[in-house]
Amino acid sequence: MSAAAVTTRYTPAQYLALERKAPFKSEYDDGFIHAMAGSSREHNLIAGNIFRRVGLQLEDRPCESYMSDMRVRVGPSDRYTYPDVVVVCGTPRFEDDETDTLLNPTVLVEVLSPSTESYDRGRKFAGYRRLDSLREYVLVAQDRVCVERFTRQGEEWLLTEFSRPEDVLQLTSIDCAVPLREIYAKVPLPREEPAKGA
Repeated sequence: MSAAAVTTRYTPAQYLALERKAPFKSEYDDGFIHAMAGSSREHNLIAGNIFRRVGLQLEDRPCESYMSDMRVRVGPSDRYTYPDVVVVCGTPRFEDDETDTLLNPTVLVEVLSPSTESYDRGRKFAGYRRLDSLREYVLVAQDRVCVERFTRQGEEWLLTEFSRPEDVLQLTSIDCAVPLREIYAKVPLPREEPAKGA
């Protein structure tokens, strides 16, 4: 990324005009445009597994699921993101007639990577919490079996962690369940060393 790209501020309208013509995806954060890095094999497998399993369960329901090409506008914070998996239930609302920028997600899923983990947990989640429509936010590790689900409870968010292959991720807001074995299907994970003295 050039120095000009880092220091130049853009309006949301300028960002969208550029983004809709760009050959690659970029996110927007408070005036600045940040090119997105490519995803690892593990990242793609996990996101694809979740998208597929959830999508099948939503087939006959008034919900839609999207992969990482659906942009989400994060409310008044002037942020545009590309979550790895997005689910919206009810009538989807879009920023404009292009229908490529969703305003009312119900569930957002981010697959963590070393370069994005602190942002996904910090500023990005802080923005997502301001979305009135959002009911669940899910973070998925790609280097180990670990899924964190944050569920809206009024003004607070309840964290539930799943860390065993036999665990089942329950997405209560959309009445879906995904076993962790299916989330991590075909994902090469390092073997855990047995505890000493065992």
